[in-house]
Amino acid sequence: MSGLPAPRGPLSAAVLALLTTGPPGAGRPLAAPGSLAEPWGEDHQLALHLCYELHDRGLPGVSDLWEWDPELLRFRQELERPFLAAVRAEAEPVPPLREALEALLTEPPDGTGPSHFLLAEGERRHAREYLVHRSVYHLKEADPQLWILPRIQGPAQAVLTAILYDEYGAGRPERAHALLFARMMTAFDLDPGYGHYLDLVPAPTLAVVNLMTLLGLHRALRGAAVGHFATVEITSSPGSARLAAALERLGGGPDGTLFYREHIEADAVHEQLVRRGVIEELVAAEPEFARDVAFGTAAAGVVDGRFADRLLDRWRAGRTSLRSPLPDDPV
Repeated sequence: MSGLPAPRGPLSAAVLALLTTGPPGAGRPLAAPGSLAEPWGEDHQLALHLCYELHDRGLPGVSDLWEWDPELLRFRQELERPFLAAVRAEAEPVPPLREALEALLTEPPDGTGPSHFLLAEGERRHAREYLVHRSVYHLKEADPQLWILPRIQGPAQAVLTAILYDEYGAGRPERAHALLFARMMTAFDLDPGYGHYLDLVPAPTLAVVNLMTLLGLHRALRGAAVGHFATVEITSSPGSARLAAALERLGGGPDGTLFYREHIEADAVHEQLVRRGVIEELVAAEPEFARDVAFGTAAAGVVDGRFADRLLDRWRAGRTSLRSPLPDDPV
């Protein structure tokens, strides 16, 4: 990330003003926050993203001491509550876990998501926008899920560790999925710098990643974090196959398709491991987590659905799906 993003309202402005005063205790207290009535909004999601980045790669020019500042943590909690409540409201009714997993294993014959659009009618500009959206997560792929590991034990922990080991290249640093994604961005003439496009990505994109981090950071939500991760792994392989084919059609070349080609095979294996080795073992040891895992799958569907709607609505209207067009794309 080359610099801090511009604020999108009073909430994100308050966070940025606080973080740029210096280390905790060196400046003014957090200003009175704005309205928390729009948890899906641009301001709310950016403010939450900024708070979470302090636990991850940090923010440029911001002291690492802010990570555990009590005042900022209280404010983050105020942001998390309405966001999680909004996700829960849209996720209801949550089906039983077995039913939820069976639904994930079934590919609808008339799929209409972004991967279907890109394969059937997408242009290179659509592909480049899609990679910009996904860069918010994929340039740190699996980092939010690492928070789960110390929160579960036994066979489920061992199998989840094996899955995450693959995400980081299985001992081959050059095969880490985040690096493969960066190579793909370069192949499509995009800047692979972490956070480079943060000002361009809209709230639905931030919400996808914010939910992962929220679930991972809270021990009380560990079952939901497992369910969310399972959803990503179970549904990834077919979508990756479509995206690899779409990006190849749009001139991606070897580097421009390797990331998704890697996921076709890897996530087909991970799907089995996460269902049988993680979820079944976790629920067998702690049956009360079945509903939490099911909520995690439903929550993933909520944020992914909002993200897909943003892209498809804008693309079908002939507009950019980003907050503003990429510099070398037509308005």
